[in-house]
Amino acid sequence: MSAYYDSYDYPSYWESRSYEHNSEVYAISEFLNLIPKIKTILEIGTGYGRLTPIYYYRASKVILTDPSAKLLKMAKDNLTNYKIKYIQAKLENLPSKIRSNSVNVVILVRVLHHIDDLDNTFFIINKIIAKNGFLILEFANKRHLKALFKELTHGNLTFLHDIFPIDVPTKKRIKHKLPFRNYHPDLIKEKLKISGFRIVDTRSVSNIRSPLLKKLIPLDMLLFLEKMLQKPFSYPKLGPSIFILAKKVN
Repeated sequence: MSAYYDSYDYPSYWESRSYEHNSEVYAISEFLNLIPKIKTILEIGTGYGRLTPIYYYRASKVILTDPSAKLLKMAKDNLTNYKIKYIQAKLENLPSKIRSNSVNVVILVRVLHHIDDLDNTFFIINKIIAKNGFLILEFANKRHLKALFKELTHGNLTFLHDIFPIDVPTKKRIKHKLPFRNYHPDLIKEKLKISGFRIVDTRSVSNIRSPLLKKLIPLDMLLFLEKMLQKPFSYPKLGPSIFILAKKVN
């Protein structure tokens, strides 16, 4: 069965996004520094394995899953020097393929914006994660700085407290219908708590995601500023992407 991203050239999408990629690398690396011991890492929605080299060295076992056989094959071709287990599956089918309470760290980056049912998603992840295990989660932030400025200048004073997700258009040329949702940080926080997770750390990521600034400012300077902003901007949650490190508590 074909998957959504089978018809999309995802590696090409990242060719001009070195700033965004390295911003995510930094956030994930900072989270991994807070986890003392890792045996097994599972990345859900791994795509072509873009993030795998960041964390591979930290675990004795790495599992990569994705619904797209095309992307998983690309990951295998890109990661020939790594010992990895590959599973083609949608997130909702993972409990039948991965033993419960067996994974120390689950990574879910650039996936949640395609998901409708947050409760079931976090329930499945909780079931897979071992006792005292961790979830590294990314979501598209509904109330990022640009959106805040736009809504407040238009007189929408309720925007800050409106926790409902919003559907956003996408420029990706994907044949199948696929949701793209931005989530409110308070909603994600509440859903994680209900699902048995405690938030350990938060990062605001890709804070300078501006085509104009990316042209005017050298990449090294952009990344220097990004590293300076990730933690302070995580409190008001101003970045377009929010990264969360959460720990399983029950």
